[in-house]
Amino acid sequence: MKTDILAFGVHPDDVELGCSGTLISAVAQGKKVAVVDLTRGELGTRGTAETRDIEAANAAKAMGVHARENLAMADGFFQKDEAHIRKVITAIRKYRPEIVLCNAPEDRHPDHGRSSELVADAAFLSGLRKIKTEYEGKEQAHWRPSYIFHYIQDRYLKPDFLFDISDAYEQKIKAVLCYTTQFNTTDASEPETYISNPDFLDVIRARALMFGKRIGVKYAEGYLTTKMIGIKSFDAFIQQVT
Repeated sequence: MKTDILAFGVHPDDVELGCSGTLISAVAQGKKVAVVDLTRGELGTRGTAETRDIEAANAAKAMGVHARENLAMADGFFQKDEAHIRKVITAIRKYRPEIVLCNAPEDRHPDHGRSSELVADAAFLSGLRKIKTEYEGKEQAHWRPSYIFHYIQDRYLKPDFLFDISDAYEQKIKAVLCYTTQFNTTDASEPETYISNPDFLDVIRARALMFGKRIGVKYAEGYLTTKMIGIKSFDAFIQQVT
């Protein structure tokens, strides 16, 4: 599948929290979008890898993305080594995205920053034709995405640009709430966590409101980039007085 956007998350639910508004908006604009989760989130305090699989599938439907898969790396223990880089390269060459979205370069969870480096390195190396990979028994052609953007997660990082998700915000929250073992739950059969308290959704909304206010819209998601962004027309700007 040739995609426009390929979003990576180290844990199922990272994409929903960090960039699902952008993905939902892109799908509405006719873009092809896929999601790749690196791990099954098996170290999560609440739920199991099996419940996460079901929740991730439901969230994919809620977002309307065209494909979602899991690379089944070890949650908490994957490394930025050749074997893991090759797994990500194979996924990038499979979906051939123009844009890759991935985890924040630094965050509360150490997996986020480590996966951010892993995906960024793989995105570059995927463009080297002398690195050989196979998918379904066939050699893959090399492919390098035009851009790698890092979505902002728990810790505040000053964004390099903001994406208007005003029309997609409610659908974003529906996707987040597909993780019934993780969010907005008062189920006392498992320990309460940093994200399980219903108040956590207020934090998500507050961040989206804050970013939206900066560009004169209701809600927005923030991104970081190491590559300079160029434009050919000022028509792409959100022309709001702020």
